[in-house]
Amino acid sequence: MSNRRTFAIISHPDAGKTTLTEKLLLQGGAIHLAGEVKARGAARRARSDWMKIEQQRGISVTSSVMTFEKANPDGSVITFNLLDTPGHEDFSEDTYRTLTAVDSAIMVIDAAKGIEPQTRKLFEVCRLRSVPIITFVNKVDREGRSVFETLDEVADALALDVVPMSWPIGMGGEFRGVLDFATDTISRPEGDSREFLGLREPPADIPAEIAEEIELAQAGYGEFDPVAYRHGDMTPVYFGSALKNFGVAELIDAIAKYAPPPRPQPSEQGTIEPSGKEVTGFIFKVQANMDPQHRDRIAFMRLVSGTFKRGMKLTPSALGKPVAIHSPILFFAQDRAIADTAEPGDIVGIPNHGTLRVGDTLSESNKVRFTGLPNFAPEILRRVALKDPTKTKQLRKALDDLSEEGVIQVFYPEIGGQWIVGVVGQLQLDVLISRLEAEYKVEAVLEAAPFDTARWLKGPDAALKQFADFNKSNLAKDRDGDPVFMARSAWDVSYQQEKNPDLVFSATKER
Repeated sequence: MSNRRTFAIISHPDAGKTTLTEKLLLQGGAIHLAGEVKARGAARRARSDWMKIEQQRGISVTSSVMTFEKANPDGSVITFNLLDTPGHEDFSEDTYRTLTAVDSAIMVIDAAKGIEPQTRKLFEVCRLRSVPIITFVNKVDREGRSVFETLDEVADALALDVVPMSWPIGMGGEFRGVLDFATDTISRPEGDSREFLGLREPPADIPAEIAEEIELAQAGYGEFDPVAYRHGDMTPVYFGSALKNFGVAELIDAIAKYAPPPRPQPSEQGTIEPSGKEVTGFIFKVQANMDPQHRDRIAFMRLVSGTFKRGMKLTPSALGKPVAIHSPILFFAQDRAIADTAEPGDIVGIPNHGTLRVGDTLSESNKVRFTGLPNFAPEILRRVALKDPTKTKQLRKALDDLSEEGVIQVFYPEIGGQWIVGVVGQLQLDVLISRLEAEYKVEAVLEAAPFDTARWLKGPDAALKQFADFNKSNLAKDRDGDPVFMARSAWDVSYQQEKNPDLVFSATKER
């Protein structure tokens, strides 16, 4: 199990996440031509941004899974499971669920922009999940902030100790390369092959002010502590440029050397260790129509324990009866390969027709229930109106599919025929309309809803019935059939909580 590294790449938009993903795959030998992630036409085989709206806007709006291997100098092989996440804050729920399935993360920072507000949110999500972070400061070959300012911002945003593992020599037009503190090696920009090996101090051709910076960095920051990093108390910081392909080799070596192997996962039955014999896993993502020609539906399972073998039977917690998994898949973006076996830490795709949902646990005994994949109360609510009323059935199917994926949440009011969708950010609504048209041939418009937010209701049956008798016009069911209070304001939520002390108005719901 120690040869598995399952990690996510997270960043705000335009920090260079897709380019870094490509170069990591290139370093691992998974692709042979830089540019294939963004290539056009027939060459677009390795892309991680495969949706129509992603291609049109140049952004990632869904998580992608890519598996590749890289040989170590000693002959051993490391299997990397790379999960590329949406950069936009409107898709923070998808990012959160993805982080439940990884053991570490690379945070990509734009050297020119530094820490942005939405970057801080991503950091907070990592802290909530106790995910160890390696920070990669990208685009250091361009004019930007001072290195020390960037390090201070990272330390402030994470509330962690930062340790520079490399150092940019010059910035912008004066950029000369990256000094790797671990090996005292200078990686030069492409076209300059000179290297300085075995250095004990900066070479003579480094400007005096840069040499002084390096000395200050080495004296002012502590030593890297792998235990503190894995515990979430420290982040190593690497500098480089994904576009120019330097600093990337050091980064992937750091993942292999320092990032934790598969970690234990929390469950209702206690912590499940990866060394356990029983095959267990959980569904953290469902994606429909990755291949529009076949109308496919893939559930992504993080394997937690045991050795999975193709054809074995596992029981989904929501189904209650065993299912034989005949065609498990390993992914390279849209490219696929049948997985004969998989080990803890691996991400396996399971084709299905609606039997598997986000939050499901799969196990041999059906006695394990993994936790930690919640739904969050939506911040925007809209009514869905069909342009063609005869396509009601198609709309219902589409909304059910997209709510299972986590693109939206859907609520069915107790009174009234118009269904309501809930999202965290406006961009999710754009994705909804785009995918309804492109994948389901359904044209719809979104109208203002009379509600501001939603809360899941929990409590004794008698209290729920009494509340429903007086508030039927404000009640809905979610996709699972659970009762939801549709609130017109935050004040409305507080008022009803005070008036109904036997009920819980929850802003989250465990999937």
